[in-house]
Amino acid sequence: MRDLKGQKKSRVKENRRRREKQPRDWGKIFRRTLRFTVFVGSLVLATSGSFIGLRMIFSSDYFRLETIQVEQAQRVSEEEILALSDIQPGTSIFDLDLALIGSKIEENLWISRVQVERVLPRSVVIRVEERKPLAIVSLGYLYYMDAEGTLFKVLESEDRLDYPVITGIDRGFLLEKPEESRKLLREAVGLIRILQTRSRFGLEDVSELHLDPASGIDLFTYVGGVPVHMGHANYELKLDRLEEIYKELEPRLPGLKYIDLNVLDRVIVKVDNRTTTQKG
Repeated sequence: MRDLKGQKKSRVKENRRRREKQPRDWGKIFRRTLRFTVFVGSLVLATSGSFIGLRMIFSSDYFRLETIQVEQAQRVSEEEILALSDIQPGTSIFDLDLALIGSKIEENLWISRVQVERVLPRSVVIRVEERKPLAIVSLGYLYYMDAEGTLFKVLESEDRLDYPVITGIDRGFLLEKPEESRKLLREAVGLIRILQTRSRFGLEDVSELHLDPASGIDLFTYVGGVPVHMGHANYELKLDRLEEIYKELEPRLPGLKYIDLNVLDRVIVKVDNRTTTQKG
C-alpha cells in the first residue's frame, strides 16, 4: 500500500519552503524612489520655468499691439468700429478678450457678425459682416428687415426708402404670436428672393407686400397699386403664369381691381367696374 500519509507530509513541507519570504532589497527600493522623485522634481521645475518664460515673453514689448485692421466694412465707418471695440494700442495682444470685443462691435445695429483675430506679433484683424436691408416693415414705425427676416433698425430721416414695404403685421400680432409672425416674414423673404430673379415681373414692379395669416401674401403693383393675390405657396409657378400675360396686362393696370393667381392653371383678372372677369 502507498504511504499516503507520508506523501501528504512531504507536500506540506515543500509548499512551506516555496512560501518562504525573501528579504527586501532596501537599496533597490531607495534607488527607485530617488529616481522617481528626481524625475517629478525636474518635470515641475521645467513646467514652472516654461510658464515663467512664457509669461515674460507674452508681457514683453514684442507683442504690444501696433496695428488694427478693419475688413469688409462698408456702411459702418472704421472709426465707429474702432471706437466700439475699445482696443487700446500698446496693449499686449494676449490680454485682449476677442469675444468681448466682438460683442461690443455687434452693438451697432448695422453689424450682424464680427470675427476678431490676433495676427502675431503686433496686429489684430476685425472682420465685420453688415446687415443689408431687403424690405421695410411697417409696424407703426418703419423698420428695416434683412434677408434672414430679422427686423433690425428703425428708419431715420437719412435712411433710404427704395425697398418694398411689408404691411399687414402689427406690433401686437408680432408680440402675441411671434412664431406665426416669423413664418409670414420668412414667406415674404422667399417671395422677394424669387422676384429678384425675374425680368418680366420682378421686384421693381412691386411696391408693397401685404401679409395675412389666413390668405397669405398680396403683392401690390408699382403702377396702379393693383393687388396680386399670391396665397401661401407655389410662388414660382404662379409668377410663371402671370409673366405669360403680364406684357398685355401692364398697360391696363390702372383699370384693374385685382389679379388672382390662386386658381390652378388660371390668372383671374378683375376689372375696376366689377362687371367682367377675364381669364388668361
